Amino acid sequence: MADLRINLAGIQAPNPFWLASAPPTNTGYQVQRAFEAGWGGAVWKTLGSPVINTSSRFAALHYGGQRVVGFNNIELISDRPVEVNLKEIYETKKRFPDHALVISLMVEPKREAWHEIVKRAEDAGADGLELNFGCPHGMAERGMGAASGQVPSLVEQQTFWVKEVARTPVIVKLTPNITDITATAVAAVQGGADALSLINTINSLMGVDLDSWNTVPHVGGMGAHGGYCGPAVKPIALHMLAECARHPEINIPISGIGGVSTWKDAAEFMLMGATGVQVCTAAMHHGFRIVEDMIDGLNNYLEEKGVSSVTELIGRSVEKYQNWGDLDLNYQVVARINPEQCINCNKCHIACEDTSHQCIEQRTDENGKPYLKVREEDCVGCNLCSIVCPVEGAIDMVEAESGQPPMTWNQRQKALTMLNEGSRSEVQKEVG
Repeated sequence: MADLRINLAGIQAPNPFWLASAPPTNTGYQVQRAFEAGWGGAVWKTLGSPVINTSSRFAALHYGGQRVVGFNNIELISDRPVEVNLKEIYETKKRFPDHALVISLMVEPKREAWHEIVKRAEDAGADGLELNFGCPHGMAERGMGAASGQVPSLVEQQTFWVKEVARTPVIVKLTPNITDITATAVAAVQGGADALSLINTINSLMGVDLDSWNTVPHVGGMGAHGGYCGPAVKPIALHMLAECARHPEINIPISGIGGVSTWKDAAEFMLMGATGVQVCTAAMHHGFRIVEDMIDGLNNYLEEKGVSSVTELIGRSVEKYQNWGDLDLNYQVVARINPEQCINCNKCHIACEDTSHQCIEQRTDENGKPYLKVREEDCVGCNLCSIVCPVEGAIDMVEAESGQPPMTWNQRQKALTMLNEGSRSEVQKEVG
């Protein structure tokens, strides 16, 4: 068995799978059930001044026969008294001392308010604090959540206030509803954050009921934007994680959030720089027992790779994530159809003919049997045909010899500048 233990800025956990601050961590009963099932940690549902939540509050995107591809909610922070939550936190930590128990916090942007809630949370036995600067709805209208998280100066200031009194590690949870997430990540670092967590939910409206014309969800016929999460947001989360992980000024651990549903998702997040992951939608869809498959799957993967500790995955793919201008423009792949596996559904031909580069031909062999053939000299390697193909392995994308040395856009522009300046010998050296 591989070693699945992680240490996130001093917060230790038996495995990298934590429950995110959300409905699954609303009570001590739930968090204790989660720990019994095998979750390595949990971030308690956000504490602050108790709110009144709406009915209804959830909606989901189902697509292509798959349920809950995306998930939307207009739920706010905990609607239970802070005192009740703190009592249950104390009891939970006492019963499960070896599991990571982090408390999510959100108060108005005032120094005294942060100092008070931090002291109370730590007195209850928290292993760490997560500052919720990400909630995109409800609380943002009150000047909290994403309203603070979208302003770097507010992120830095409030993080600093917390660090003035905090005795445990401070994690800053970032909103994705911003042009450049690294701006607020850097601000959190400058404020003294010990770690980051990202992403929180994305502004969204799930849909409109075509019979009633009400929004989905609605509250007495009226709706509001909510937070979008679930498998559909994973690519967005990975992008923002990667941007932070490779940023030279962001040198603190990251807890990855956003569409993590399987051990494979967790491995991808860790390879792209996360120390561990937080899960919400998948647990709400399938229950706490899914962590068993996550643990087994990650263990098997690490053993197959010959990796003794899960921490060896952290950041291993970050260097492979570059700007577009650093990609080799002379690298070439082409599509190649495997006739033994092709079922002649023509999906690839239609996609290529109508929306790509018209390089897949319909042909007939000597027996009159139809087959598909790629004109490789005209294929640009866009991957579309392999994406739409319904048969695994029927189309391979294979590397082709371009006959040209590597050349990036940045190198090309540099060479053109030299050429304009008359440095022909320097151009030849630059392009090989």
